[in-house]
Amino acid sequence: MGELIKMTKKIKIYYYPKCTTCKRALKWLKENNVECEKRDIKEQSPVFEEMKEIYKKSGLPLKKFFNTSGLVYKELKLKDKLADMSEDEQLKLLCSNGMLIKRPLVIGNDFILVGFKENEWEKVFKN
Repeated sequence: MGELIKMTKKIKIYYYPKCTTCKRALKWLKENNVECEKRDIKEQSPVFEEMKEIYKKSGLPLKKFFNTSGLVYKELKLKDKLADMSEDEQLKLLCSNGMLIKRPLVIGNDFILVGFKENEWEKVFKN
């Protein structure tokens, strides 16, 4: 595959150590020489103001930040509840339990990546 990236700026990645997708993402970052500051999303999830800033910076719909396949999401029956919640209520909910956040969550100076899709990551990190 060769070297894709020559990066000097550091990114922050929220991940869950037991998550296979996160493991693949971390491996991809290492193979492509991308330095990152790692944060265990269960132990150190984003605080409200940080999550709000991440959401605004991303340009994505807020629903994209929810781990819709996760146990906590299903236990709380959020599929039926999110539509009736305000933006701030949803953001506070995300911050209340890192396991509600889709991962990995990558924050760079000028980008946000939610989940691991190799082709999307290549586009972001090749530039």
